[in-house]
Amino acid sequence: MKKKLVVLTGAGISAESGIKTFRDSDGLWEGHNVMDVATPEGWYKNQTLVLDFYNQRRKQLKEVQPNQGHQILAELENHFDVYIITQNVDDLHERAGSSNVTHLHGELLKVRSSKNENFILDWQDDLNIGDNDKNGHQLRPHIVWFGEQVPALEDAINLTEQADYFAVIGTSLQVYPAASLINFTPKTTPVYYIDPKPIKIPNLRNSLEVIPDVASKGILILKEKLLANL
Repeated sequence: MKKKLVVLTGAGISAESGIKTFRDSDGLWEGHNVMDVATPEGWYKNQTLVLDFYNQRRKQLKEVQPNQGHQILAELENHFDVYIITQNVDDLHERAGSSNVTHLHGELLKVRSSKNENFILDWQDDLNIGDNDKNGHQLRPHIVWFGEQVPALEDAINLTEQADYFAVIGTSLQVYPAASLINFTPKTTPVYYIDPKPIKIPNLRNSLEVIPDVASKGILILKEKLLANL
């Protein structure tokens, strides 16, 4: 029976594929203040701006490819039951071949009703004013904006509580509630933390191994360490 490897990934792994992050640029995301394009208040203030912003992100996503880090995580399914919990809204884990991906912050290639969060559609092209659900309500990006609830959090906690190995890759561990997941690991579960600028993790009861490297290189090291334990 395969052991369960649960992996929390953040912007660092997608950045190596060319997807820009806002935390490296003083709160600006592709030239926009994140409060204008990633909050309910920004949506109510200027829907056209928000829709255009995510239309551009969707176009950018089609121009990039999964990198070595994504691919190795997919390959690890040959040896482990791998569950990816990602803060990223791209589909690079899926395109690399990962079978079990939980998106904490939504998905760029989906949209939902602005009035019914359970009405969700796959969406590849531009989303415009006047694109409505069946009841005439404007569709919006299927993104969890700052200040909104994280519907997938409970599933992510349940996965984390069952982990035989837990890895944190390419995330600053500054965004909650995602950053709190590490505290739900069983106390006997080894934790691996991959980041070129790792922070100190306070009050962690688990054994912790820090791999201070970029995601793709760190995941290669992680693979070697995990396979050595089989």
